[in-house]
Amino acid sequence: MDDTHPAETQVTSVERLDLQRYLGRWFEIGRLPLRFEDLHARNITAQYSLRDDGTVRVDNRCLDDNGKPSQAIGRAVPDDGHEGRLRVSFLPPSLRWIPFARANYWVLKIDDDYRYALVGTPDHKYLWLLSRTATVPPEIEAKYLEAAREQGFDLSEWIRPEQSGETVDDSVL
Repeated sequence: MDDTHPAETQVTSVERLDLQRYLGRWFEIGRLPLRFEDLHARNITAQYSLRDDGTVRVDNRCLDDNGKPSQAIGRAVPDDGHEGRLRVSFLPPSLRWIPFARANYWVLKIDDDYRYALVGTPDHKYLWLLSRTATVPPEIEAKYLEAAREQGFDLSEWIRPEQSGETVDDSVL
């Protein structure tokens, strides 16, 4: 199967995103390789919660390549002009003001019930398939990956991390 498409394909985010419904825990079902995440990390989750200032607290957790709990706390700022777009930073708060310190986080596809989400970046470098549960029916995954291909993402290096459904608890961090 050919998983490549021209990189010139424009990435588009969803037009409507109900941030309140998007908040909560998501399990990482798959991703493109990331330089900041262990290749064999497992039980990867992202927890999104609204801060008093209207930004979103991002709490990413996993077990790293060695089975040790890992956590990264970040902050996402919604894009006022596009509901499906946020800018995320995991830098220390004192450095988050720097414009290039924030990365694009675009919701590319989401189902009506907010159970599955495809998130990526407009440069085609990063892509995640997220689910409210640790597993996704194969036909749902296929549908979301096809949507990624249609937006020009090369899925030849797609990673499906081990996902047991267990989460990294505060007590082990």
